[in-house]
Amino acid sequence: MAKKFLDENFLLETKTAQTLYHEYAKPMPVIDYHCHLPPDQIAADTQFENLTQVWLYGDHYKWRAMRTNGVDESYCTGSKSDYEKFEKWAATVPYTMRNPLYHWTHMELQRYFDVNEILNAASAKRIYDECTAKLQTKEYSVRNLLRKMNVKAVCTTDDPVDSLVHHQKIKDDGFEIPIIPAWRPDNAMNVANAASFVAYVKKLEAAADVSIVYFNDYMDALKKRHDFFASMGCSVSDHGLEQIYAEAYTEREVHEIFDKVYAGHDLTLEEQNKFRSAMLVYFAEWDHEKNWVQQYHLGALRNNNLKALRELGPDTGWDSIGDFSQARSISKFLGGLIEKDKLTKTILYNLNPADNELMATMIGNFNDGSVAGKIQWGSGWWFLDQKDGMTKQLNALSNMGLLSKFVGMLTDSRSFLSFPRHEYFRRILCNLFGNDVEQGELPEDIEWIGQMVRDICFNNANEYFKLGLK
Repeated sequence: MAKKFLDENFLLETKTAQTLYHEYAKPMPVIDYHCHLPPDQIAADTQFENLTQVWLYGDHYKWRAMRTNGVDESYCTGSKSDYEKFEKWAATVPYTMRNPLYHWTHMELQRYFDVNEILNAASAKRIYDECTAKLQTKEYSVRNLLRKMNVKAVCTTDDPVDSLVHHQKIKDDGFEIPIIPAWRPDNAMNVANAASFVAYVKKLEAAADVSIVYFNDYMDALKKRHDFFASMGCSVSDHGLEQIYAEAYTEREVHEIFDKVYAGHDLTLEEQNKFRSAMLVYFAEWDHEKNWVQQYHLGALRNNNLKALRELGPDTGWDSIGDFSQARSISKFLGGLIEKDKLTKTILYNLNPADNELMATMIGNFNDGSVAGKIQWGSGWWFLDQKDGMTKQLNALSNMGLLSKFVGMLTDSRSFLSFPRHEYFRRILCNLFGNDVEQGELPEDIEWIGQMVRDICFNNANEYFKLGLK
């Protein structure tokens, strides 16, 4: 007899898995230590006008599925009305079966809106109207959506030139969920295009209220912003890179490269990579000084469709997994920092699943016993944050490291409706442990394993990021 779709024991194949999830994992709060939620909407406690605005705006996962299903761009990022866009998404959903979007879509409808109906073209109007009506109530404001999902802390993603004015307002309002800025200096080391880099330096001048002429001025301005972020409660940095840059360079070379690009001259690829390599080291040393956690998201091949990039801009769904070489540069970079005793807590994320075992073994090279799980391999990211990707990540980490010290899941999302991804991860985690117990591969010590589950779901991240949450 077939199981009911998305019932209370969804993804939980054994009684032990069910016990671990319902009694140990489910009650744990959520720490979302990396996401792209817009802090201005949290500061304003935004009330969305309809389901499309909260669910489809900015969601390149859904846009990719719609395009693949033959939906015109006007219904994705274009000028069609919000309801017309939702209709096209609803009609696409039945075709997403076995894509994680099918699970996420129905989990989000259930968890946020108590809608248990399957979304398709026939149900679209009913579901849209019911959810939109609920979104008009105060219970569905942005801050209450976070409360509804038992979220206890959120780390946003912020450029060094960001004013953090919205974070300040959130603090001033006394909002009980910490919304923590995270330092994301990708633009500060992106010298592929001279004109874009010069424009960025001008923004940095304004943000830091300094004049930048030479490289030392540039670094002083960035350090001033790093210090400002720390004063605003930031304790996390993040980098989105194709790969770690670890080219040999001299201080003189870096100064000369800066002078060249700041004068508007494009750099050779070798010069670009030397500059990026230097900047990564400088940023990592600042993070170490402040005992921050540094994160590196590696391996995305971005903006493949140049025509779409020109017309729609970045982050609109034209990225994929890249096949960049990772091992030697990570080893050289982390090894160089540890030689100088300047390696802070670090999380590495890979987008190419071919790098799973590489990452699982690499982190063990630089754990020094000073902090449990000091060097982490992050959860399945982007194209890998689905059942198969997360299962493979958990298994590789178990085989080659200590799953018990893992800091767990994050959403990496721009949507306030994405928090059921934490539930998805927890169900997968509990199912793995439950199967092992019932197959005799682990002892039936439910209290001990249950505590490990609690730790992976919440406690490890709470300790790792020094959040002090209850």
